[in-house]
Amino acid sequence: MESHKDGCCTVAIRADRGDRAWVNEAVRKVEADSNRSADTHLHVFPLPAEWDVDLYLKDESVHPTGSLKHRLARSLFLYSLCNGWIHEGTTVIEASSGSTAVSEAYFARLLGLPFVAVMPRSTSQEKIDLIEFQGGRCHLVDDPSAIYEESRRLAAETGGHYMDQFTYAERATDWRGNNNIAESIYDQLSQERHPIPDWVVVGAGTGGTSATIGRYVRYRRLDTRLCVVDPENSAFFPGWAEDDPAYTTGCGSRIEGIGRPRVEPSFIPSVVDAMIRVPDAASIAAARWSSAVTGRLVGASTGTAMWGSLKLVAQMRSAGRAGSVVTLLCDGGERYAHTYYSDAWLGEQGIDVAPYLATLEKFAETGEWVEPRD
Repeated sequence: MESHKDGCCTVAIRADRGDRAWVNEAVRKVEADSNRSADTHLHVFPLPAEWDVDLYLKDESVHPTGSLKHRLARSLFLYSLCNGWIHEGTTVIEASSGSTAVSEAYFARLLGLPFVAVMPRSTSQEKIDLIEFQGGRCHLVDDPSAIYEESRRLAAETGGHYMDQFTYAERATDWRGNNNIAESIYDQLSQERHPIPDWVVVGAGTGGTSATIGRYVRYRRLDTRLCVVDPENSAFFPGWAEDDPAYTTGCGSRIEGIGRPRVEPSFIPSVVDAMIRVPDAASIAAARWSSAVTGRLVGASTGTAMWGSLKLVAQMRSAGRAGSVVTLLCDGGERYAHTYYSDAWLGEQGIDVAPYLATLEKFAETGEWVEPRD
């Protein structure tokens, strides 16, 4: 810090780090990546036309890093660069269950920065391989709830920057527009027979996507309602139902990418209109069933969203209500060949998908929703 007297006043000037030009170039590179990327597709899920209820899947798996988290990683890097938190040579550290780390490793490599992902040891090997392919290093911990403090410790130890997606996801994205996911969905629906969806259904990992969509529909004065689906062992559903932002479960989610052992700071409960708790077996059954129906292999977080979406479609049919529902295809199922698509893994976990597949097959035949018996 440089200071000098100017008359009766003392003027302080922070020493030039010499990296304003580097930051400018880094922002350009991140923006150029966005400019090179086309918008993601909005697929029509096959339902009988006479139902007069349409279901759409926003396919986020086609991003350069293969998941919805590509949008978040881009926003987090821009947010950190423009806040002066990342400089040339900064080690970037993130707490993640996998997909965010894959995308952040991509952007770190784009900017020539070291990247460390702090993840639960249970993270799929496919995701670990993808992070390392992008030049990142994986730091695995046994306790999923320890990833936050371990990330802070590593950031302090290396003099790096802890990106902290779980705090900054809801504020790093401009929810009013600027080509966010909500604006894209409504633009793509504009020529459909039900252009204003009754429901948008998403999972919550950080809470950033639900915050963006929930705020956007209020800002645009739309009648759409937001439903958040939540897997077993996650704190979001009970925290929302009991109005307790400090709720914790003490254990991690088996559905990678969504569900957290605590209610994360980026989760904004006041913009959520409904929540559905989804059993892990239902998430995996819906992922497998949706993959068979659409020909697109999807992950279990997409299965969680599909279970909730189809349940809402059935409720709309039962009420005689026409309209549309939108959800997200979060990532591809090829990342989970040794877990959700492995019968041996299901057996080890004690997961039986058969009753949930029966519910989905009956729904496809009749439009009726029959919950599996416990």
